[in-house]
Amino acid sequence: MDLPLNALRAFAVSARHLNFARAADELHLSPTAVSQHVKNLEARYGVRLFHRLPRGLALTDEGRAILPAVAASFDRLAESLQQLKDGSPRETLSLGVVATYAVGWLLPRLARFQAACPHVDLRLQTHNNRVDLAAEGLDAAIRFGDGHWHGTQAVPLLQAPLAPLCAPALALRLKQPQDLMDVPLLRSYRVDEWDQWCAVAGVPVPPLRGMVFDSSLALAEAAALGVGVALLPTVLFQRDLVQGRLVRPFDVEVSVGRYWLTRLASRAPSPALASFAAWLTGDGPADAPQAV
Repeated sequence: MDLPLNALRAFAVSARHLNFARAADELHLSPTAVSQHVKNLEARYGVRLFHRLPRGLALTDEGRAILPAVAASFDRLAESLQQLKDGSPRETLSLGVVATYAVGWLLPRLARFQAACPHVDLRLQTHNNRVDLAAEGLDAAIRFGDGHWHGTQAVPLLQAPLAPLCAPALALRLKQPQDLMDVPLLRSYRVDEWDQWCAVAGVPVPPLRGMVFDSSLALAEAAALGVGVALLPTVLFQRDLVQGRLVRPFDVEVSVGRYWLTRLASRAPSPALASFAAWLTGDGPADAPQAV
């Protein structure tokens, strides 16, 4: 097949920058040459790939549809050529990870992974539990929930029940769960977590108002700064608890989900993903399976 590789490369780089001038700098071409490559590609296939805006570009639906495959193809080509240069086989694994899990569990263990799987180059992309494996060109994603995501295979990883955490000074005011009525309660975008915790604790749900966070890391930082009490997975904030930045005033906890390693069910796992999954589940909780 006669593929217009120069034009496809110009499209991929322009899509990353959403700007012909910055793409031109990377490709060592003029902006006019990059724009012409993209125009030739659009003319060849009879579609528009970009909306030309006064200050940059925006992908059309057609551009978004082909971008993951084009970008991944160039990435694989570059990796294969690098392997030839290095003389050693290496594989790339693109992984999306919930930021809380990345910071609280994965990053402290990355040195172990590198030692166990030196042939795998891990590319991490953090997210707040909203991820599109196909559109983002990811091999797999670690996310939090019940394990039911359409079109995916999910392997259970870490149980992470939630408990109230707060700054030490605020904890002095909390002798029993009913005392939460008198302090600010910080919330995540999962709106019913406090309701579920209060049901387990056997107390009425306090008034819920004020700030809402889309990141447990930001939620924990706000709690450590004394802004209020946050429901957090204590297993992923052990360093803050040990250091005394956060305190757990009550033993009551509630499980609203767990962490899962997910991949598209329609795509067989790559050798790199199989290696990562075997390491991850082997170094994780005892009840996790050993394959993906």
